[in-house]
Formats: sequence, C-alpha cells, structure tokens
Amino acid sequence: MPDLPNDLAAFWLPFTDNRGFKAEPRLLARARDMHYWTPDGRQILDGTAGLWCVNAGHTRPRIVEAIQAAAAELDFAPTFNLAHPLAFKLASRVAEIAPDGLDHVFFTNSGSEAVDSALKIALAYQRSVGQGSRTRLIGRARAYHGVNFGGVSVGGIVNNRRSFLNLPGVDHLPHTYNHAEQAFSRGEPAWGAHLADALEDLVNLHGAETLAAVIVEPVAGSTGVLAPPKGYLQRLREITRRHGILLIFDEVITGFGRLGAPFAAQALGVTPDMITMAKGLTNGAVPMGAVAVADSVHRAIVDNAAPGIELFHGYTYSGHPLAAAAGLAAIETYAEEGLFARGAELAGYWADAIHGLRDAPHVVDIRTIGLVAGIELAPRADAAGARGKTVFHRCFDDGLLIRVTGDIIALSPPLIISTAQIDEIVGRIRDALGQVG
Repeated sequence: MPDLPNDLAAFWLPFTDNRGFKAEPRLLARARDMHYWTPDGRQILDGTAGLWCVNAGHTRPRIVEAIQAAAAELDFAPTFNLAHPLAFKLASRVAEIAPDGLDHVFFTNSGSEAVDSALKIALAYQRSVGQGSRTRLIGRARAYHGVNFGGVSVGGIVNNRRSFLNLPGVDHLPHTYNHAEQAFSRGEPAWGAHLADALEDLVNLHGAETLAAVIVEPVAGSTGVLAPPKGYLQRLREITRRHGILLIFDEVITGFGRLGAPFAAQALGVTPDMITMAKGLTNGAVPMGAVAVADSVHRAIVDNAAPGIELFHGYTYSGHPLAAAAGLAAIETYAEEGLFARGAELAGYWADAIHGLRDAPHVVDIRTIGLVAGIELAPRADAAGARGKTVFHRCFDDGLLIRVTGDIIALSPPLIISTAQIDEIVGRIRDALGQVG
C-alpha cells in the first residue's frame, strides 16, 4: 500500500477549495485501465478519464514501457536549434491523423500553452501576410481555453477572468446554449446555427481589418458540455474565411477519439486553420500539448521571415523526449485498439443510458455527444454549486469518479469503457442523486 502523506499543508492544489479538501481529503494511489484505487484499497470507477485525458485507460503497458525506455536512453534534449528523433516522429504521426492540410506541429507542455501559442501564431501570420493591423482576438462566452493570460482573455468563464488582468483587444461571441430550445439534446442541437452570425456583428463593429483569429471549442467541455448547433461551426468557417480571419479549434478535450474520430473537426466536418491539443495526446501520462497548423499558415510565417529565427516563441520542454515517447505509444494504442472509432460506436448506448437519468431527482437537462455527457442539476436556493459538490463527494465515496462544474455533472470516461461500466456509472449517479437534498 502506498505511504500516506504526513503533511497536507505544502501542496497548494489547483482549482480546489483547499481548506475544504484538507479538512476531508480524498486521495488516489494507483490506477489500471478503468479504475483508480485509494490508499486504503477502495476501487473507484473512472467516469472522467482522469481529467478528460486518459482516453485509452490507465497505465497501459505500451505507454508505460515507452516512457521507461525513453528515460533510460535520453532524459532531455533541447529543441532550440537542436532536436531529437522522437519529436519529429511524433509530429509526423500527429499530422497524419489531423485533418488534411494541418501538416505542421508546434509542441508545448499543456493545453494552456497550446492556446497561447496558437494565438501568437495567428498574430505572426497576419503580420507575415501584410495584415499587421489584425491584432484583435475573438473568443466565446462560457469558453475555457486554459489559464495563461491569452487563454483567460479569450475564455469566457467568469471566475477565471475576474481576478486577473485580461489582454486588451479581445471580444467574445455569445455562447450557443438555450435551455428552452435545446434541453435534453443528443448530439448537435437542431437550434442555434444562426448564433454564428454574431461574428458578422463583430466584423461590422471592429472592422475585418482588425480581426486576427477566432478561437472556439468544438464542444465546450469545462462549462458543462455544450455541443455545437447543427451548421454553427460550418457557418463560423465560412465567415472567417470570407473575412481573412483565422479559425482555431481548441480540441484539448475533444481530441483523440472523444467524438468518434481523431479530432472533433473530422467528426463534425469542419477544418480550422489550427487545432490546439493536449490531454489525450500522451494519454495523460506525461504533460504535453501541441498546435497543429495549416500548411498555408506555416509557409506564410517561415517563408516570409528574415533569415534566422522565424517565430520568437517556444518552451524549454517543447517536444520533451519522455512526452514524445508517450505520445507515440498513445497514438499506437489508439490505432491498434480502434479507439478513435469507439466513441462513435458507443455513442448510441451512452446517450440512451445517460438520458435515462432524465427522471432522476434534481435533473433539469442532459446533453450528450460522442462519449461525453453533461447532466445539469437544479441549484440549491442561494447556494449555486453546493448540490454538485455534494454529488461529487457522494459518488466518490460510493466508488465513482465524476467531474462537476458548478451544478453540472460532466462525464468523459476512457474510451475502453464497457456497456456494463456505462450502466454502473448511471446507476451510481442515480443513487447519489436520490441521497442528496
């Protein structure tokens, strides 16, 4: 049994009620396939792929062995004016599974860094093609694009924005959710494509000559699983292309099989100019992020640059050997086990099972797409988020890991989940909802 920590004070947990957690800590000690175990040996079914990232399940042997071998062979190699073979191999594999035309890959260490890198690349592109006045970035309400200054600025999660400085020159599209029109939706809601026309309003307000890029999540995950309305992303693509604005998809959550294809762009039939990714890139085993960049964007920056460095941006650990090894092994695992398609294969069963909770206590909406679900609960009077937190604790204590954002349960299990385990998730959530006031 792993040793318990003898002091909880030193570790400042991210996005956590630290005082509440340390008064009643819940710890994870080991994991395998679909389960975690606590230090005292209790088994926890993973309904969230860790944190949207362990798409192939936990401690998969191919990935573990690849990391071990890389650590023994090459622990670190700089990628400033040098490189190592694994980084090139992984970049090629990512380009192979990405949508056609997204042929270049810039490595980072997280989704947050991938987003800020994509925003910088967008600005560099506009300067390179003689459009230096295009400096404005467009995000969307309720969006989550990480926690760096660029991502927080284009993001639309209020609590993430209000405590910190936001970058100037940023505006936002409205979010796409309307309870009256979209409640209990399966897949892309029929209502809402017209909301993309708000981008035309921003063009008219600011002038197309000032707009560099639009960034959206194909499926808004952290805010509570909001699928795009049918035709919405296609309309955004048409408007951005017509006005010379780059379109960035933040696929940190939806990448690597979550919607039944390598990327949501392929599942939903829309190709952006850049895709940000992380999480499932290495199956969560080693921190890593990346930006897949269209050949036209890459060529404009590299070919038009003065001799020397073309993009003054990067990270010490870009393309780290251990992360690259984990990424290669993860993609091999996804391919060998057919996991990119599994989200689509299970989507019908998943939706039927999750929507079966419609009559459960406190449920006011359910949204499913691919192998993702959001279950929205009625908040307690004057205590928004309290019911969700109680359900989170009740599920964990009963052997199920879920994620909650406010009063919304978000589910995104590993793609190796069985139908019996789907039923187990639904049963445990129903039990928890019945016990929570």
